Order: sequence, then structure tokens, then C-alpha cells
Amino acid sequence: MSHLNADASSARADQPFIQSVWRNRSFFILFLSGAVLSFGSKVYELALPLIIYEMTQSSIYMASMRAIEFFPNLLLAMFIGVLVDRFHKKKWIQTMVAVQALILLGLYALVETGMVHLYHFYLGGFLLMTFNYGYGNARMSIVKQAVPQPLLTSANAKFSFISTFIEIMGPAISGFILLFSSLHDGLILTAVAFFLALLTVSFLDGKQFEAKPAAGSFWNDFQEGWRELLRNRPLWLITLLVIFLNATAGMFDAMVIFFAKDHLQLDNAQLGLVLSAAGLGGLVGSMLVETCRNYLPTGKLLGFTIFTLGLAYLLMYFADHVWLMCVSLFISGLVGTVENICIWTFRQETTPTRLIGRISGITGSIFKLGMVFTIFGSGWIAEWFGTSYVFLAAAVGNLLIFLVYRRMSLWGLK
Repeated sequence: MSHLNADASSARADQPFIQSVWRNRSFFILFLSGAVLSFGSKVYELALPLIIYEMTQSSIYMASMRAIEFFPNLLLAMFIGVLVDRFHKKKWIQTMVAVQALILLGLYALVETGMVHLYHFYLGGFLLMTFNYGYGNARMSIVKQAVPQPLLTSANAKFSFISTFIEIMGPAISGFILLFSSLHDGLILTAVAFFLALLTVSFLDGKQFEAKPAAGSFWNDFQEGWRELLRNRPLWLITLLVIFLNATAGMFDAMVIFFAKDHLQLDNAQLGLVLSAAGLGGLVGSMLVETCRNYLPTGKLLGFTIFTLGLAYLLMYFADHVWLMCVSLFISGLVGTVENICIWTFRQETTPTRLIGRISGITGSIFKLGMVFTIFGSGWIAEWFGTSYVFLAAAVGNLLIFLVYRRMSLWGLK
């Protein structure tokens, strides 16, 4: 692994002399289509729970729609990764986008004809998130294949920037949806956005992303992905580390809205502005990450993000005013974005191109292992001791992770 890290370090040192990622045709096409898809996805992610609430008048059914977002990544990601490596990347992406558009049109037709039932939305939401993950995995594979290694950080930062920007626009998009004569009109708008993205993706060079014929069975390919991950010891250790980092982040994120409403007594408009602080931090982080990776070794940069996130969580524990909450969210958004981009880029840098789909899928599933349990557990902590103690637990957890990380070999990663 030492030669891989040396290559990555050398590439970053040469980065100022390499052309901008914007001049890479494949990246530019993926960026444009990704921006349209991010907007469309945000519309249906907001519209579906609102439609369900309108049907049932139940916050429980509405919240359960959100929970469905976890399952495709947790249960199917590693298997989707094998398929991505076995199929033509451009055709795969086109299929993922087209099927999502058709699902949205189907849900719209069911509502219009009065034949819709609650399970249609749950099934549709699950399938939409599944095919959305299939698209995301293939996009990461294409970026690995088309973008020079020294520009991978830049490419990932720009993808993160546009997705974070769309997240910040969430309240505005919600208001836009509510202006529709019927909420399910948002499904048509999303379908149109997906068809536009499908048109944009058609300009990718198909020959560049042809898959090599599979030499073995699906199961053999799956096992090969696991062997590569276990062989790549730094990436395997980072993967295990992320289980715990996502667990503490899940605790923090799960209680932010409840804390703002229950403890600080914020109304919906104030809440939207406060939550945008995390998004603004994410935008700043996506703009700073290239500079950070140029001046700090990967290992120390990850250590810095782990420690600083712990401080951000601790700051929320002491938050007795909305401005302190904004500072905590801004720092967590900024540092969390830097951390995520570093991990995504390191995974791309150290993984063979033919295995990137499998490695992304396997690690993607593992990353989410701890979140379900800690999010559920955070509810009980809040019930027994108070919401602030969830933030304290997240802070202590991150600081303990940092102490362990400081003694790991990853600290010296180049």
C-alpha cells in the first residue's frame, strides 16, 4: 500500500500544474446531469412525505417515509456495486435515471386515477432510493475512470458543493411545492428533471465506459471485492472507523430538529434558517477541501476532522441560544464535508478501476451499520435524560474515537 499512498501524495504535490477538472468533458456532463438530478430528487424527497401526511394526517407514517431512505444503502449497496462493475457504465446510468422517471410517472398516474394506496408510496420510495444509489455508485466509477487522480478531490468537492447547495434550497423548494394546486404535481416536475438529466447523460462517450466481460460468477466477483477491501488495509481501517463516526453523526443529526423545537422553541421559519447554517458550512468545506489536502497529509487531516466534529457536538450540548446552535451546525457542516470528501477520494485513489463499484458498494453498506441503532438509541437517551445529553454522548464518542485513531497507523497516512 505504501506505493499507492506515495503516488497519491506525489499527485497532490503536482496538482497546481494540471488542467482544471472543468475541462474534463465526462466530468462536466456528469456535473450538469447531477445538478438536475439533485434538484429533482430533493423535490420528490420533500413531496412524498407531504403527500403521505395529506393522505393520513399522521406524522408517524410521514416519518417512516424518511426511514426507507436508509434501507437500499444498508441492504443492497454491496450487491449493486458488483452489477455496476459488470455493466456498461453509461447504459447503467441511463437505466437508473430512466427507471426513476417512470416510477414517478407511475405514482402520479395512480394518484390522478384515485387508485393509489399508502404502500405504493413506500414501495416507490424504496425503489427510487435504490436506483438513485445505483446511479451514484456508477457515477463514482466513471469519475474514477475519466478524471486524472490528482483532480479527484476537486471533482468530488464540486459534486458535494452542488448537492449541498440544493440541500440549502430545501425550504425554498418546499415552499415552491406547496404552491402547486396538488402536491403530487411535484412528481411530474421531478420526472421532467430526470428526463432532462437522461438527455444530458446521453452525451457521455459510450466507448470509454464499456465494461469488460465478466470472467466469473456474480458471487466470485462479490468475493473479489471483499478480498480487495481487506487487502487495502488503510481503506479497511477507515471503513471500520466510519461506522462509529456515522453513528455519532446520526445521534447528532437525529436530535437537532427536536432540540430546536423543544428546547429553543423555534418556529418553522427560524428552524429553516438555523438548519441552513450546516449547509453553508458544507459549501465552505467543499471549497476548502482541495487546499486542505494539498497542505495536510490525509491521516492528520482525518484526525483533525474527527476531533473538531467532537467539539462541534459538545458546543451543541452547551447551546442555550440560537446563535450558538448555528455555530455548532456550521462547524459540523464544514468539517463533516471535508471528512467525507477525503474518504471518498482516498477510496477512489487506492482502488483499482475495475473494482471501484464493488468497493464503493461494500464500504457504503458498512458505513451505515451503526446509524440505525444509534439513531434509535438517541431517542431513548433523550427520553430518559434530555436531548442535550444526546449531543454530549456524541461528543464524548467522537473524542474517544479520536484518541483511538491517534494511536492507529492511519495517523501517518500520506
